[in-house]
This record gives sequence, structure tokens and C-alpha cells, in this order.
Amino acid sequence: MTPATRHRLEILGAALLFSTGGAAIKATALGAWQVAGFRSGVAALVLFLALPAARRGWSWQVLPVSVAYAGTMVLFVAANKLTTAASAIFLQSTSPLYILLLGPLLLREPIRRRDLGFMALVGLGLAPFFFSAGAPRATASDPETGNLLALLSGVCWAFTVVGLRWAGSRRGEEGSALPTVVAGNLLAFLACLPQTLPVRAEAADWAVIAYLGAVQIGAAYVLLAGGLRHVPALEASVLLLLEPAVNPLWAWLAHGEAPGAWALAGGVLILGATVARTWWDARAAPDVAAGLESPR
Repeated sequence: MTPATRHRLEILGAALLFSTGGAAIKATALGAWQVAGFRSGVAALVLFLALPAARRGWSWQVLPVSVAYAGTMVLFVAANKLTTAASAIFLQSTSPLYILLLGPLLLREPIRRRDLGFMALVGLGLAPFFFSAGAPRATASDPETGNLLALLSGVCWAFTVVGLRWAGSRRGEEGSALPTVVAGNLLAFLACLPQTLPVRAEAADWAVIAYLGAVQIGAAYVLLAGGLRHVPALEASVLLLLEPAVNPLWAWLAHGEAPGAWALAGGVLILGATVARTWWDARAAPDVAAGLESPR
């Protein structure tokens, strides 16, 4: 196996691990606060110990960005508890739309003409989730609220990405996003902790928490950190789209949760628009390096 193939497989492996989050979150009877808090606590510890880059580059800029990242993590878990895994991941994947909207306000980056078509397509892809949220079911007890939380998770991720770019510009370099990931997970753990007690959990629940923190986040970021250093930004972004594409499949296999036709149509439109914009941007700026590609 060539080094290039190995690094691509690392990114695909990270995407596959990220994609199991929705099904795993639904596999435990613990509440959203408990799952989000304990998952992030385990992840923060694993990443801090496993990745030397996570222990370097800490500065005051990490704190405000990590707050947005913590919001991403908590809201994503809460969304998965209330709506389908497909809706949660597709709605969170709308974050590039908010990044475009935040650019002029926070980074003084104007919206380009070619961005308008992308924004229109993502907006069109959003519509089915709110006009046809679907009826409540065992694995999605409140789809409308869950969809809103997933959307807010995407907004928080947009603030995270914009914040990372802001912090990098102040330091005069891109730097590593891993300190933000560790700090964000630690903040999520601390914020959720008052709502987690008392804990009444079975061994199976703790096994799910350990998997979510150590494998679905921890091991995934270890693989991602290794692959991103050697794979071009465009290719890495496209490979990581395996996560939202496969996420609903795990939920269907584990829980029999089949997303509605309208949700799938909206998701395909959102992901298709994201691929097209990524490809177009890579043509315009082929030397842009890949940064932190996934929040999960």
C-alpha cells in the first residue's frame, strides 16, 4: 500500500467513524445532556493524550472558538435524540451557507457572485425538513424540535470554522485546530455536568459512551489528523462527505429508522451543492490547505 493510499484510507476511516454517531447516540437510554457531556469528556481526554498537536498552540483565542464548538457537539446530540439521524446530519451539513453569511461580518470577506447559486440550492434543500418534518416515532420523538437543534448545530459549526480562520489570521498562520477540539469537548462536558446527575445507567449505556468518546470522536480525529497533512483540501473534503452519506444507513441497520423521501431529497441537494462549491473553490484557489473538516 502506498503512503498516498494509506492517507486517503485514514480520512475515509475517520468519515466512517464519524458517521456512526447518530446510530450510537440513539442506542443508549441516557438523556441528551448525559450523552453529550460524557461523550465529550471521554473525547477530550483521549485526544489530549493521543495527539501531541492537541497539547500545543493553546492561546486565549482558543476559548471563544471552543465555545462555538461545544455548542456544535451538544446540539448535535440533542438533535439526534429528537429527530432522525439523516435529518440531524443533513441539517448540520448546511454550515457552509452560514459561513458565507458570516464572512462579510466577521472576516470582511465579500460574498461572491458564484456563491449566490450555492446559497439558493442549500436554502431549497432546507425547505423539506421544515415543511415535512415527519410524524414522531420511537427513535425521533419530536422531529420539528430536533430539526431546529440540528440547524443550530450547523450554525455553531459555522462560527467554529470562522473563528478558527480568525484566530489563524491573528497568529499569522493557520495553526492546529486540535486545541479547539479538546477545549470545546471539555467545555461541553462541564456545561452538561450539572444536568447529568444522578446517573442511572446500565453497562451497555457506558459501553456506548465509551465508544462515542474514544472511537467515534477520539479515534476518528486521530485518523483525520494523520490524513489531512498529506491529502489535498478538495479531495479530503469530498472523502469526508462519506459521513453524511452513510450516517442514515447505520441508523436504518441498527434501529430500522428510514428517513422520509423529502428528507433524502433535501439532503442530496445540500450535499450536491456542497460538492459543487468545494470543487469550484478548489479550482479558484488550488493551494488552500485543508483545515478541520468535521465537527462530529
